[in-house]
Order: sequence, then structure tokens, then C-alpha cells
Amino acid sequence: MRTRLDRLRHAVAFELIALAILAPLGGSVFGVSMGHFGVVAAVSSAIAMAGNYVYNLGFDHVLLRLGMSLRKTVPIRILHAIGFEAMLLIVLVPFIAWYLGVGLAEALTMDVSLSLFYLVYAFVFNWGYDLVFPFQNGPA
Repeated sequence: MRTRLDRLRHAVAFELIALAILAPLGGSVFGVSMGHFGVVAAVSSAIAMAGNYVYNLGFDHVLLRLGMSLRKTVPIRILHAIGFEAMLLIVLVPFIAWYLGVGLAEALTMDVSLSLFYLVYAFVFNWGYDLVFPFQNGPA
């Protein structure tokens, strides 16, 4: 398992590299300033990180209240992932529309694009991170 320090390094590197990619890429793709899209990416990242903690805690409490195991089956994991993405959409689409002064449909397109970016980016980043910083056997 990874140490706390390694997990912190992973999280910070993940977010900083993502922001360095997203600000110019998103600005270029959507025709907004790099600075404005960088703010959208940073706020989205902060909300996703904080929301992830709260959402996972709440989801686990609901499972326990329903008498279910915390060992999630594939269908429960799918429900969990869909619920988290839905929560992000509900929070982020209005923010993006307000901050960038665009309509809800365009904000939805931007938010879905962010989600797709992070899907691919997380796969590539985590693979690369594991190659550069291999696992050390031992307790977390």
C-alpha cells in the first residue's frame, strides 16, 4: 500500500498536471480565456475532491442503513459512480454557466467534456505514476 505522503504527492501532482493541461486546452476548445477556463477547472477539481469525501461517506452510511455490505458489487459500484457524476453535474453546470456567462446547454457540454478528460487522464496519469513511483509493500 502507499504511504500517506505518497498519497498526498499523488493527489497534488494529479491536480496540478490536470490544471496545467486543462486551462489552455479547455480555453482553446471552448473559445474562452485560459484564465477563465483555469478557474472553472480549479473550482471543479476542488468541488470534486471535497464532494468525493462527503459523497463516499454518505454512500457508505446509506449502504449500512439498508443493511448492505460495504464490499461493493459491480452494480453498486456502477450506481455509486453514476450518483457521483450526477452530483457533480448538478453542482457544476450552474456554476460554469454563471461564471463563463454561457447557457446551461453549453455549460453541460463543458462539464461532460471535463468528465471525459478526467476519465482518460486518470487512467494515463495513474499508470504513469505507478511506473515512476512503484508500490512499496507494507502498511498504508
